[in-house]
Amino acid sequence: MRPVGSKYLLEEPLGRGATGTVWRARQRETAGAEAAVPGQPGETVAIKVLKEELASDADIVMRFLRERSVLLRLTHPNIVRVRDLVVEGELLALVMDLVEGPDLHRYLRENGPFTPVAAALLTAQIADALAASHADGVVHRDLKPANVLLQQYDGRMHPLLTDFGIARLADSPGLTRTQEFVGTPAYVAPESAEGRPQTSAVDIYGAGILLYELVTGRPPFAGSSALEVLHQHLSAEPRRPSTVPDPLWTVIERCLRKNPDERPSAVNLARGLRVVAEGIGVHANSTQIAAAEGVGALLMPDPAPAPVPDTSGAADPTQVLPQGAGSYDPNGATSVLPHTGGPGAADPTAVLPNRGAADPTAVMPPVPPGSPGHPGQQGQGGPEDPHPWQNQLRAARDRNEQTQVQYLDPNEDPL
Repeated sequence: MRPVGSKYLLEEPLGRGATGTVWRARQRETAGAEAAVPGQPGETVAIKVLKEELASDADIVMRFLRERSVLLRLTHPNIVRVRDLVVEGELLALVMDLVEGPDLHRYLRENGPFTPVAAALLTAQIADALAASHADGVVHRDLKPANVLLQQYDGRMHPLLTDFGIARLADSPGLTRTQEFVGTPAYVAPESAEGRPQTSAVDIYGAGILLYELVTGRPPFAGSSALEVLHQHLSAEPRRPSTVPDPLWTVIERCLRKNPDERPSAVNLARGLRVVAEGIGVHANSTQIAAAEGVGALLMPDPAPAPVPDTSGAADPTQVLPQGAGSYDPNGATSVLPHTGGPGAADPTAVLPNRGAADPTAVMPPVPPGSPGHPGQQGQGGPEDPHPWQNQLRAARDRNEQTQVQYLDPNEDPL
């Protein structure tokens, strides 16, 4: 066992991501007044230990300390609670509640798509979590199935959104100096892909992608490369599956508007999804059906969306691919570690392995050394300049190039 600070012991790794490793851990003494949740000796928790190169970056350490109060007060029934933050030498760690359940990405791959009613109700709970965070000025920016954990309560699935803290900490200039495009292409909003100013509307776009994936089993935009996927976010419209009811499609289409000002607020999204779920169910009455058909009137935009702090030209700073990384990682944020639990034990952070198909959820590659925009090139591609991929995206859109969709399984049309 490895100690973390004076209060916690790491027991076994659960998953490794781009910014650190998640461990199952145990509290060995009651945390002091500095912790949001004191806890009890022997209590099991999850601890995300950030990578050493992040912990040794003074910018990140300062942001870690500055964001402490925000992260600790961000509580909601659908958000994984941050209990404590540990700063010790060059070690930075977030102590969180341990969720004994799979992530939504893994659940989808193992069980297939949700029914439209179930997808609407689950996404409504995620929208509730977003509404609470947006009201507190916190924008997640990495909303995707891998960041939604599923916990069983009385036979029902309870979704919990996680990794708010990492999305905020990753804004540090220490990450953006590398000139790497960061983000998960299948879930990146158009304004993020182009490096334009971002608001809480990026989370609504992510919720629309997630809702589409819940009812179809895959994101709406896919391709043979990350650049192709990003281009589709800018110029393509999602194809409507025949199995999606009209009211639910109205919600998806509104969330996926290219113009962020046209997307609904998180509060209105949650409300609209519950109206839709009532109206498309088999026991819906005429009043509920009519309300669902008029859901568009409920999906009003947020008049004052929460802004995302300027990060000196970085696009969506939630995911970093190490220099020289080879293959894409399914769903971006989480890599698989060998499961160390007993047979059938739940792994809340693992994702399924890549099977070799084109992966729209992979992380964009870094700028190759020697190319324009790389930190080693003097006089071009500085920290305030757009990433070279963004220039390519803009040029492609200006030429109105049409990119054909290539699904994960090219022999199967999901629609």
